[in-house]
Amino acid sequence: MRLKPILTALLAAATLAMPAAAQDCVGQNLFQTMPPKRLAELHAAAESVPYRRGLFWRAEKGDQRILLLGTYHFADPRHDLAMDRFGPEIDAAAALLVEAGPQEEARLAQAMAADPSLLVDPDGPTLPERLTDEEWKSLSAALEERGLPAVIASRLRPWYVAVMLGISPCMMRVIETRGDPGGLDHLLVERAQAAAVPVRALEPWDTVFTLFQDMTPAEEEDMIRAAMPAAAHADDYAVTLADAYFAGDSWLIWEFGRFDAYDRSGLTRSQVDAQMRLAQEKLMDQRNKSWVQPIEQAAAQAAGQGKGVVAGFGALHLPGKAGVLRLLENQGWTLSPITVKGTGDGG
Repeated sequence: MRLKPILTALLAAATLAMPAAAQDCVGQNLFQTMPPKRLAELHAAAESVPYRRGLFWRAEKGDQRILLLGTYHFADPRHDLAMDRFGPEIDAAAALLVEAGPQEEARLAQAMAADPSLLVDPDGPTLPERLTDEEWKSLSAALEERGLPAVIASRLRPWYVAVMLGISPCMMRVIETRGDPGGLDHLLVERAQAAAVPVRALEPWDTVFTLFQDMTPAEEEDMIRAAMPAAAHADDYAVTLADAYFAGDSWLIWEFGRFDAYDRSGLTRSQVDAQMRLAQEKLMDQRNKSWVQPIEQAAAQAAGQGKGVVAGFGALHLPGKAGVLRLLENQGWTLSPITVKGTGDGG
């Protein structure tokens, strides 16, 4: 297996990356052709979620300051707008906090090279044995498009398969060519390093391997089934989600995935909802709670230097009752949206 795309997919899982789009990949925004009734359902489902809109926020508490940047983890020229706006603030910050810094990425790559069982199950039943013949036929074809032959794919761990299905084949090729996903996270790190601003990780390098470890076999199999619809129209799906991110409507992305699974996964609505609850708890809620303390500690230390800190992480970690913004609000922080023309609407 090719290490760089696999590493990128792992980082996507660790950072809840949305499926990737790039200038080199052409697709259609599915919201533009969606029946008005279904689009209204998506908006209604997202409407009550706290802080559902906006990518960039400022948090203040006394003399402590945090600049919160919701990121998209793959290359897009629209990232330049955010970097032009926030680059000087990164230069002046006491620290940049991200989900996985350069040291964590290097450690992850080393571990993967040394221990194939992190991704491959050498002992348990194969995926063809766990899925129906039709499901395996569709899944193996989708993974083949992503450079994973069936003989290898058959023993991949289900959580990793679900991650791979969320990255379009076109984007996999772009990553290989570039040698880097090129997302906003990496641009933030590069800017901080150039300004000699310390870069700190919000969680350990092996977080991705612990997120799914207590899932039941049935939950693992349903996770693959719920991820399959996105794989069937990956480039269109990717463009749709990227456009939603840059419109500043992050939670609409989450509801799009839910309703797409309702329509096309073969699971019942209750099964899809259970999968979405499980994914939200493991990929977002638990991690959000663990991040608040180090973010607050960094802000307190920075205030002693008369500075603030910058925290950049996947945009879907911002909204929700257990999102980072609401958790900080509950700790007494005052939150203000920041509008960057062409990137989200704030508020």
